[in-house]
Amino acid sequence: MRQPQKLTAAEQQILSLGRILQSLREEDNVDALIATTISYLQEQFDYSLIWIAFYDRLNHMLFGKGGTTPSNDTSFLKQRVVLNPGDLLEQVVIEQRPLGVADLRSEMRVEGWQQLAQKFNIQGTIIVPICYKNRCLGLVLLGYERWGYLLSGEARARLMMVLGELGAALHEMEMDLQHKQTQRLDEPLLKLLENLRTLNNLEQRLEAVVEATHKFVLPTHTNIYWFEREGYYFWRRVSNRNANSSFFQKSQQAETKITVHELSDFYIALSVNEIVWIGEGRSSLQSNFTVTLLQRLGVRSLLAAPIIWQKELLGFLAVENTEARIWTETDKNFVKSAAGLISLITPLEETETTIQRIQDDAYLTGQIAQGIYSDRDIQEILANCGAKVLQRLAATRFLLLHYDPDQNSYQIFYQTQPYNRRPLTCTLDALKDVDWQLLLRSTEAVAIENLDSDLRFFNWRPPFIANGVRSLLISNCAVGNAPKILLAIATEAHCSWTSLEKELVQVVGQQIGVVMRQWQLHYQTEQQQKILQSFQQCLRILEQSQTAATQTLKHLERTALEQIASFLNCSLTLMLSWQPGENIAKIISGVIANSQFEILTDSLVPLQTEALIQWALVTDGILPLTVNDLPPTTRTWLNGAGIGQILVMALRTTADYQPTGVVVIADHYERQWSEDSLNATETLVCQLAWSRRWLQITQMLESRTEELQQLNWYKHRRLQDIQRTVTQLLTQMHDLGIPANELTHMRYQQLLRQLDNTTASMTALLKLELWQLQMSLESIPIASLLKRSLERVDNLLKQQKLWVGVHGLGQKEEGEESEKNYSLLPHSSLAIAGDVVKIELVLHELLVAACQRSTGGGRIDIWCRRLDERLLEVSITDNGSIEPQLLIELHQDTPKDVLAPSRLEQLPGLHLTICQKLMHQLGGELHFYQLPDSRVVSRLLLPLASNNY
Repeated sequence: MRQPQKLTAAEQQILSLGRILQSLREEDNVDALIATTISYLQEQFDYSLIWIAFYDRLNHMLFGKGGTTPSNDTSFLKQRVVLNPGDLLEQVVIEQRPLGVADLRSEMRVEGWQQLAQKFNIQGTIIVPICYKNRCLGLVLLGYERWGYLLSGEARARLMMVLGELGAALHEMEMDLQHKQTQRLDEPLLKLLENLRTLNNLEQRLEAVVEATHKFVLPTHTNIYWFEREGYYFWRRVSNRNANSSFFQKSQQAETKITVHELSDFYIALSVNEIVWIGEGRSSLQSNFTVTLLQRLGVRSLLAAPIIWQKELLGFLAVENTEARIWTETDKNFVKSAAGLISLITPLEETETTIQRIQDDAYLTGQIAQGIYSDRDIQEILANCGAKVLQRLAATRFLLLHYDPDQNSYQIFYQTQPYNRRPLTCTLDALKDVDWQLLLRSTEAVAIENLDSDLRFFNWRPPFIANGVRSLLISNCAVGNAPKILLAIATEAHCSWTSLEKELVQVVGQQIGVVMRQWQLHYQTEQQQKILQSFQQCLRILEQSQTAATQTLKHLERTALEQIASFLNCSLTLMLSWQPGENIAKIISGVIANSQFEILTDSLVPLQTEALIQWALVTDGILPLTVNDLPPTTRTWLNGAGIGQILVMALRTTADYQPTGVVVIADHYERQWSEDSLNATETLVCQLAWSRRWLQITQMLESRTEELQQLNWYKHRRLQDIQRTVTQLLTQMHDLGIPANELTHMRYQQLLRQLDNTTASMTALLKLELWQLQMSLESIPIASLLKRSLERVDNLLKQQKLWVGVHGLGQKEEGEESEKNYSLLPHSSLAIAGDVVKIELVLHELLVAACQRSTGGGRIDIWCRRLDERLLEVSITDNGSIEPQLLIELHQDTPKDVLAPSRLEQLPGLHLTICQKLMHQLGGELHFYQLPDSRVVSRLLLPLASNNY
């Protein structure tokens, strides 16, 4: 026989590689796999340090499984290494690529290994990951005394093949273990289910679940916590420690209760059917809640599964450990399944209670429906409904809200609360878009269990919390439609609302929605009636504006602005007004609600550069703006801090007439204008424009008529004077005849000069005062004025044999004694100031009227009295008769109808009212009245000349 050939070194390496790979495939024990791998690495590679570790993905750490060291001390190789950012070990695990270190003794990025390397003089080191299908299962660290870490290609290939086979074997063993654990999970659950069927009541079943869970998971404690909705806390109902102890009875639940307020994140996670686990260095909750929960329960590890029935949280099943523990998927699945079994068995105990509650709710909604569809008043219906709902839900407040589009807020239409609670007086801001969409799409009432932490209806939180509200149940009274009518149920404690309660509130809200829609129709009718009343009020303004001719236009503008503000319920109305040809507009304020809407009313607004005016002039109708649209120049006078929404409209009548005003309406930023209110406002502004134009034309025509009447009277009287003077002069000239001597010739020349002066006076009158009176400023002693006036009526006095007495000038008339009640100081030197010609004509008119009223042989008295440093009073009294109606109409405060017949349109009333108006222009006053003894008084106030002061 042939002798077997001796194997070469390469062939021996291949043969050894095959044997190790075969061993790794056939081995089913982890420790044997590790020992086999270490033995091969010692045999085939010259490494004095070998370390094999497994990677824990959940905790991000390495578990040492063994290896070799130069001193054969392997205690260090069994350690747990937590991976930190920047470590070389973490880099290998994450990148899943080999990494070399030239000198391990000086490497700072391998925590704990530097001292070991210095102790055994380990320099060159290679760290290789153990992977399977892009998943890192662990790593191998190989080190020796030489510097450097290079491996030959053939050695590197053999190493990677061995570690790859090791990774495949470890993955297969992990899958087998999970499969066995899953099979092991089925058996105790089936046994528990069978056991639950034989038990009679809920408490026994809960104890059986706790016992089975504790036996399977083997924690320190296993508890079932139950949720108390009214108190908003969890209490320990069953525990493995002493299930029969009265410690766990509900009467002593305060010692073991966990409030939701303490651990809101824990409660939220359970409510959405999430399992909560806290293990060694890991947690499904935030760190601050994790620490609080562990301290509250006095444990270091926790696994809690929610008990939920029909989306309602009933409680949770908790397994607790006093030591740090890593919960496996099998533990989590078992606890979750056990909690699910509790969810199934719990409702059986409460079936009768639930049926009774449903019947009670049906009876309640039936009673509410009967009340709603009856003929009772809406307030009575809502009072009955609110009382029953609050009693059923044990709530504090019943609120019915409706959305006001004009104010862009929710108003409280109706509310009811216990007698010891005050009603809410606040308005609620408009909903944010996310809350609006929530109510629009929701088919049931929206529950807010904890208003302090819930972000829904966030902008309603401050007013509710300020009034003690902590929990809300809000229903859209028109499901699927815009949430304009809302029913809100509030409590002063945190509350967990059940599905039945949500359904009840939703049904009640829909029934109330029917009544509210009827109320809205009634409200819209009232709004239309309000618009009609506003129109009627504006028409009445035109009637009332006749009371004072000089104030008519201002009264109309101010009252119309007040009516617009009242109709729109806005905070600011004003008008920018100007006359044709002017370049500056004046601000006419109408309504300023408060200091937030105050503006600079004294400002002069330029027409050409003011944006509001120019925008309104080019807009047909109302232009809506916001304060952000205004330029800085406009904000200098429209500077109210509360101004947000703005409406502007020009006072336009027809295209042939240019606007002479712009109405500005403003309110807070949240204000919204309805289409009906805008249309009605536009009509009111148009009516104001026409009324304003009509009044302007009327006042202009009245002013011109008065001026022409005054001018005609004045010229007629002046011409009469001139005619009288010329007649006198001509008579005197005829009496003189042809002058024969020097004295007669001199008198003749004097008369000619007087005639020339009279002619010149007539020329000035006709030239300077053709269509308008000219007021001059002169002075004349009062004595001279009275003397000239009496001379002009001398013939009339003689014809009627009238006696005239002048009093108060410091002299006595013949046959007359001084009056004790009047001053006799020497006032004859006092002078009056003004247009002397016109004042003399007025005084002459008053004397003529007194003469014409008086009977033959009667008496006329003229009383002079200085009132103060500025005015002189001249009163003319006579015993004549005067029409009472004429006296009434001569009173300046008496309303005058320009279309009705009047005593002031005929003599002597026309001349007397002309004298009144003329004296007003001259700075004086003229009044007519009758004394108790029937004497008629013409009281004239004349301004004194400045040299009298």
